[in-house]
Amino acid sequence: SQNSDLLAPIAVDSVLGIIEDRDAAVNVDLRDIRMVEQVGGTVDDTELVNGLVFRKGSTKSAGGPSQISDAKIALIQFCLSAPKTDMDNNIVVSDYAAMDRILRDERKYLLGLCKKIKKSGANVLLIQKSILRDAYNELSLHFLAKMGILVVTDIERSDVEFICRTLGCQPIAHVDSMASEKLGEATHVGDVVMPGSGHKVVKFTGVKNPGKTMTVLLRGSNDLVLAEANRSIHDAQCVVRSLVKKRFLIAGGGAPEVEVSLRLKEYALGLTGMDSYCIKAFAEALEAIPYTLAENAGMKPIDCVTELRKQHSEGIVGAGINVKKNIVSDMYALNVLQPLLVSTSAINLATETVCMILKVDDLVVVQ
Repeated sequence: SQNSDLLAPIAVDSVLGIIEDRDAAVNVDLRDIRMVEQVGGTVDDTELVNGLVFRKGSTKSAGGPSQISDAKIALIQFCLSAPKTDMDNNIVVSDYAAMDRILRDERKYLLGLCKKIKKSGANVLLIQKSILRDAYNELSLHFLAKMGILVVTDIERSDVEFICRTLGCQPIAHVDSMASEKLGEATHVGDVVMPGSGHKVVKFTGVKNPGKTMTVLLRGSNDLVLAEANRSIHDAQCVVRSLVKKRFLIAGGGAPEVEVSLRLKEYALGLTGMDSYCIKAFAEALEAIPYTLAENAGMKPIDCVTELRKQHSEGIVGAGINVKKNIVSDMYALNVLQPLLVSTSAINLATETVCMILKVDDLVVVQ
């Protein structure tokens, strides 16, 4: 694509960034790479962040800070709001004195929670969403702002594990469990205005990253562009993962399938009986891949496959389909390569599927 010069290095660096030992690694979990989509700007504004990014900015309705250096980060799972009864009960307030007492007790309760958070040393607070009651209210945000604590709200439950592995913090389920050893650290936490849109995101940089995670901040003019960029980067990451699993590259453009088909046909000539027929049929089936590739490229598939056979029989093992010029070219010379695992996995799965179908003796039609 036109953005390949930017997205390709991001895909490679994001995968390599989550591998602890590059020489000994045999697999990689792409779930350790978080894709954050933000509408606005162009795909060229996409960046790789060695840290953490949230889609929305910090909560500053009470005038709290928006930039924190040497951050101590706490992720809480309890609510910073007045407690509710387990059952639906109504409280009848008959006079102003009782109303003042309720408000005073609520204020005292929330102030006590905020003081315990401040005492732990936290200056950045991540608040998980709650389905039981409000995870926070304006009064608690006011107290936190006065204490100089940056607040990020509406943390999804599904993101908690990734956040903890990235920042090195532990989720805190009760205020009495607040302790400095459960806090994560970052060199800088702050709001960043996205160019081209005016939206803000919270960016955590300078994290120790003990869990080996990466974040890709995707930019695009609309949701369709973002979805396409996300898919493209994920496809590229899967290619890099295939190379981590099996570190071999072969030519693309249908060249390996034609070469294997040619060698299998030569091998079948030296056999007799049913084995010879089966191997020859298997070899012919492999030619469906370059045939389909030529057909999709608008070329004449029969002429193209015939030319491929000719060049491979002459010893040009890298001969493949050049879809840009509609000719057969040497894929190695054009740097059109693919991981070996892609071809071997496809052939193995296709072979297993055929074997499974051949084991079916009869079909029972159920109305």
